[in-house]
Amino acid sequence: MENQKTTTGLPSLPISTLFAMTFGFFGVNMAFSLQSSQMGRIFQTIGADPTKLGFFFILPPLMGMIVQPLVGKYSDLTWNRFGRRMPYLLVGAPIAALVLILLPNAGSFGFGYGSLAALWFGAITVAFLDLSSNVAMQPFKMMVGDMVNDDQKSYAYGIQSFLSNTGAVLAAIFPFLFTWFGVKNIAPKGVVPDSVKVAFYVGAALLVITSLFTVFRVHEYDPATYAKYHGITEEDNKEGGNWFTLLKTAPKAFWTVTLVQFFCWFAFQYLWTYSAGAIAKNV
Repeated sequence: MENQKTTTGLPSLPISTLFAMTFGFFGVNMAFSLQSSQMGRIFQTIGADPTKLGFFFILPPLMGMIVQPLVGKYSDLTWNRFGRRMPYLLVGAPIAALVLILLPNAGSFGFGYGSLAALWFGAITVAFLDLSSNVAMQPFKMMVGDMVNDDQKSYAYGIQSFLSNTGAVLAAIFPFLFTWFGVKNIAPKGVVPDSVKVAFYVGAALLVITSLFTVFRVHEYDPATYAKYHGITEEDNKEGGNWFTLLKTAPKAFWTVTLVQFFCWFAFQYLWTYSAGAIAKNV
């Protein structure tokens, strides 16, 4: 069927393209969910004081605060044969997969239970995991803005939300699932159990596979086509957005949602940081 133009100038895309554009989000969110659901367990296993887990959990949002705006700004200016957003996905996904493999092995390199070396290794690994995962995640969000018209945006974000939550659910149940299949859920003191390690290994593999699916199935618009569909000149493509101008002209709804999100994340951080340890000790 021939593509139809909408009032935005962007053509309507086939459902298969909308799916491919967001499929990698399944793998990326598995990485985030493995981190949030298992990080407390991993750090307590290698000897971290449960009352000081917040020092480790501060690293992921700190990385996000730094990386997300930078990826947005510089990917706006990136135009090469790999695309506009895809180069960041091609860099972020393999690094995130590698770090997913390293993180659950923080207690397996002979550092010793509760040693500073083990804790520093875990902390640095978590920081790199969140950094690389953010680099891999942002292209999926921004491609929707680049390529999807207003009539299809809700549908595209709906697919993205479904795949994201599906990846999160699978990541959360993987250790239980692998234990049920006979993978060991106990290990020597200071060593993360095999059930958790295998969960991270599978998550790393799915992250790479789903991201490559997006890379090979989605072709971003070249500068001329992008400019044509968005009603701008190609020269405009060479200029990045000014953060201060964007914030100054942001609609009221932006600030309302920002305020709500600010308070929501208090609850999320407490949940991710202390729920596993609290349930394990009291239930």
